[in-house]
Amino acid sequence: MTGFLRPADTPAGRRAWLAGLCESIPRAGSKNDLLDLIDSALSVSAPKGDVGTLETLSKRYRDQVDKAGDVYDRVDRVSRKGLPEVWVGDTSVLASDVVAAAARAATQLAEAFQGGALVLLTLADAVKDAQKQDHDGRGKLQDAKTKLGGRDGFFDDLHENDDEENDRLTARFFASDGVGLMHAAAVSEEEAVRIAARDLNKWTSEARAGKLDTSELTAVDRLMLADTSAVDGDPEMNEILSAGDLERAARRMDGLNLDDEAAMERMLSHSDSAQERAYLMKALASGHSVQEIEAFQGKIHGKDPEWMRRHLTPVVTEADSLDDEGLAKDGSNNNKDYVTFDGQAWIQGGNGSEGTCVASSTVTARAIVDPLYALDLTGGPSGQEDDPKAFRDRLVAEQHRLHTEGDGGKNWGGMGQDGQERIADSAIGSATGNDYQRHDLNNADERRAVLTDVEKAVAEGRPVPVDVSGSNGAHAMTIIAQEGDMLQVYNPWGTTTWVSEDDFINGNMGKASSSDLPNAYQVYVPQ
Repeated sequence: MTGFLRPADTPAGRRAWLAGLCESIPRAGSKNDLLDLIDSALSVSAPKGDVGTLETLSKRYRDQVDKAGDVYDRVDRVSRKGLPEVWVGDTSVLASDVVAAAARAATQLAEAFQGGALVLLTLADAVKDAQKQDHDGRGKLQDAKTKLGGRDGFFDDLHENDDEENDRLTARFFASDGVGLMHAAAVSEEEAVRIAARDLNKWTSEARAGKLDTSELTAVDRLMLADTSAVDGDPEMNEILSAGDLERAARRMDGLNLDDEAAMERMLSHSDSAQERAYLMKALASGHSVQEIEAFQGKIHGKDPEWMRRHLTPVVTEADSLDDEGLAKDGSNNNKDYVTFDGQAWIQGGNGSEGTCVASSTVTARAIVDPLYALDLTGGPSGQEDDPKAFRDRLVAEQHRLHTEGDGGKNWGGMGQDGQERIADSAIGSATGNDYQRHDLNNADERRAVLTDVEKAVAEGRPVPVDVSGSNGAHAMTIIAQEGDMLQVYNPWGTTTWVSEDDFINGNMGKASSSDLPNAYQVYVPQ
């Protein structure tokens, strides 16, 4: 063996390269081969990262926690003085509600800074440990090189006496130990970087108050819109406007002409509740014209928050939905929430009998991000219906429409990859402003590598279709949220549940469907 390629200079590339050397070094049959392999290992970059810089940034974040706490204390003092029932902001909200929202925003901000500080400090510790482990491994490899001495010439390599063989085997032992330490360091580095990126993305998405960055609304109005949640669930897990919605709504608001801007502000100010205002802004974020939103408001104006939740928010996440309640006989989680409208499930074929899982997942994903689309399905042309049978008929018809658009199979069964990507773009992407791209997942490493992009997307409110396979064929579902190392999955059999990152990576996705469908083999990620 002479010469070697350089590994990709990424955490995953370094880890994969060193994994190969962990297998080849213990099998090196000659002195020169072993020297080549040692040089190959030493060519791999050490774990990157400036521990001091990370610790300094962590301290800066912690310092901001105290400042956010000061803001909360000042807001709390105001709230305890007793506020008059006065209206403030362009959209006419109660001052008392604004103060309560400001207190929650200050708390969220403090939690985001505290969380970010902890993420950076944890990353600093992981980088420090990985660099130490990598350094120790390199030392053992250098010792092995010293033991071996210079390269053998052609004739020297033809014969190996007992002393030379002993030196080679001893050096090979040290080299194997050394490359094992370097590989362990690379594994730790890759996982630490992935977790830090995941958590920082999540904390960024949860620091919501500044994301509705438009000069067309007052600070009070922006604060209230970011604070409003759908009823019937945990408020912090059911905000009507996702982080992505807030950013898109701000861009759309800033791009309106004067007439449309005035109409939008008029609709917001005439709304009867915080939820009505939030759904109007979500409609703007999902790409609808001001004229379409005016018609939409005519259908929802004056409705109570429970009616709006039922008609406009298909999935509500309960506070106890993350509890581990074990597995059912089919291998799925016992702790599942049912996604229903007036008792009728959001389920493929209306009763689970058809093979339209791709189209059905896409329909529900679109309804999650687009309240006008959701109301068309639940409320019918008038938007006023509360008829589960009529909803089922419209739901199945829309599933069939998308199944046909995606060139799905006859008898409402199966859909190819091109069709799935096409309807993800046309249905979900048209509302979020994203193009969806398929990622094939052939092994645990590829699933691990795509997780950061998946989790960033869902933290911002952009659903990610995921396909699973096993002894029972294949099935399509959608990842819709993330909390810590858990992923919330909507299954078009009419349920949501949570699986862990480890479940996604290592073939335990049956917890979201059944044990016959364990392997995530592709995802469609918004770009």
